[in-house]
Amino acid sequence: MEGWMSGGLPYWHWLILGMVLLGAEMFLSGFIVFWFGASALVIAFLSIIIPMSFKAQLLIWSILAIASVIIWNRYIRPGWKDKTLSGMASEALLGQVGMVQESNRGRNRGRLRFPAPILGEDEWIFMCQDEISVGTRVRVKELSGNTLIVEPI
Repeated sequence: MEGWMSGGLPYWHWLILGMVLLGAEMFLSGFIVFWFGASALVIAFLSIIIPMSFKAQLLIWSILAIASVIIWNRYIRPGWKDKTLSGMASEALLGQVGMVQESNRGRNRGRLRFPAPILGEDEWIFMCQDEISVGTRVRVKELSGNTLIVEPI
């Protein structure tokens, strides 16, 4: 078998693959595709220095990508906390708009849900001076411990 199968892909094929995968990560969640793209860039660099067959390139790329994903998920990701909002719960919550899931009618508190998680949670307990029915949109105006003080919109 002659051609690229025996001689390996040219480095620029791996370079393009790596850039496409890194670009795709912007549209996907999970930070998994990033490691496949980074591994392709490593193969592009290695292909410039060391001539390799396609099978060797593919094997090294697979090992690098899988090892990177395992290392990321097992060792790095669990210890990687979002420190951008650490100690700033009120700044992250004030002004946010959510929808009431459980009314506070006849009770002191109710439960609301935000469209996206805030500080790791999408459901929060709230208090309000007015009785609020399910489905009402509310805005966070204050924070009292772990309870939100809201007003209807």
